[in-house]
Amino acid sequence: MRSIRNRLALMFFGFTLAAVAVIYVYVSPSLESNLRTEKLASLAQSAGAYAGALQRSTDSSVPKRVVDMQVRRAAELSNSHVTLLGVTRGSLGIAIYPIADSQNVSRPSELAFPAATQAVRTGRTVRGWESGGRVGEVARPLYFQGSVARVVVFSTPLTDVQGNVALIRRRIRIAGAIALAIALLAGYLVARALSQRIKRLEQTAGRVAARDFSARFPVDSADELGQLARALDDMRGQLAELENARKKFIATASHELRTPIFSLGGFLELIQDEELDEYTRQQFVGQVRQQVDRLGKLATGLLDLSRLDAGSLDLRPERTDLDMLARAVTDEFLPALSQHASHLELRLGRGSLQTVCDPERVAQIMRILIDNAITHTPEGTNIVVTAARDNGDVRLSVRDSGPGIRPPALERIFEPFYTSDDVQGSGLGLTIARELAERMNGRLRVDSRPGRTTFTFEMVG
Repeated sequence: MRSIRNRLALMFFGFTLAAVAVIYVYVSPSLESNLRTEKLASLAQSAGAYAGALQRSTDSSVPKRVVDMQVRRAAELSNSHVTLLGVTRGSLGIAIYPIADSQNVSRPSELAFPAATQAVRTGRTVRGWESGGRVGEVARPLYFQGSVARVVVFSTPLTDVQGNVALIRRRIRIAGAIALAIALLAGYLVARALSQRIKRLEQTAGRVAARDFSARFPVDSADELGQLARALDDMRGQLAELENARKKFIATASHELRTPIFSLGGFLELIQDEELDEYTRQQFVGQVRQQVDRLGKLATGLLDLSRLDAGSLDLRPERTDLDMLARAVTDEFLPALSQHASHLELRLGRGSLQTVCDPERVAQIMRILIDNAITHTPEGTNIVVTAARDNGDVRLSVRDSGPGIRPPALERIFEPFYTSDDVQGSGLGLTIARELAERMNGRLRVDSRPGRTTFTFEMVG
């Protein structure tokens, strides 16, 4: 029963069995009742059409042979058994007795004519049956001088109804058995086809789990399984892209780490040379310090990027004055600006610029953007940092008057390890800045043209 194929087949069988049982238990009895009702309705219609001819029999002066002839005539026209009964009322109550019968019998012993007695009491036409439902009767009262004098009973056997119902029940059983067999077979075949499709998806998923991203999930229809296969194939494509990106990331990171490590090794060997003069030695030490700083920035960037990818970087939003934050961050770059012979202008909007954000991460984004402007522009390039509110949103922008970014590079500057010029750098800063901006429900965009490049960080204020 763990197999979906067997469970679906049994489910088909169970539904079909339930349907056949409902038809057999519910439809058959109601069918028999409906057939009896229709039979009695037809008999009542005949009684209404031919009982009037027997009204003259209520006069005792009519000869017996005439009455017998009228009863037989009514029986022939109605195709039923007609019995004319007389009525007596005594101390023991109402009693009926036969006067004439279309079959020339004085009184059938198996018939008690309960409908006739009821018709005398109510004065109306009464339908019923007796002999265990085998005979249907319609009793119609005949009036003489304002009272019921006689009752004519039209009766017909209901054995044909029982025979028809028995035939229908027998055919239902046969058809039900055939339907159950077909349902079991069809359910098994349908379930087998479905299980085979699911098995193919399972096998492909196993290959994808083993990093075989060339395996394709078969999209063989537009039904739910086909939609699932399409979704799984889209997931496979995304996993393949992530795997390629991971391999590329590892290869690039290894290369970026290898370069400064080899440089450090070479400079250390040169510094160990005893014949090296002090001036050259100090230059080599400076180069070592630069490579160490580069390694430190690269290690920090890789750590931040891995924490962002893993979703383990926690944000601590609080009420922050962005004016003060912008001043504090720009002050940190005064030494670097002095060495770069550049001027930084801080432009703040009117009024207090307060919002709820993570001040440490916002400051990190600003540091990345300002450092990027200093590193990738010629000496003496002016930089403008702006903090303002625009239509309820907070905007922090860093603009430089450098040569700008080439259009082909604009589409890739946020990729890890990508740099648009020959300046040494990790190429992780803008990637981290964009990830941080998106984590704070903001966005980081760039607008560049010759003579001006602007990075803008926007977030809901």
